Amino acid sequence: MIADNSSNRQEVPDACPHCGNKLSPWQQVLLATDRALVCKKCWYRIILDVISESKKGGPEKSKDKEHN
Repeated sequence: MIADNSSNRQEVPDACPHCGNKLSPWQQVLLATDRALVCKKCWYRIILDVISESKKGGPEKSKDKEHN
């Protein structure tokens, strides 16, 4: 579980990709949790893509339920 948290942490940027304003550690935690945040400086919406289990190669549960 520790490896999962470290991989999620690496995906979170430390600055706004639009204006370069540095994100506080608390903003980085919110971004890692909610996967979306608005920059306080330029009001740019930072949205992180969520990789679903089906894209990772895991079983697709929704299709299994539809066929049963």
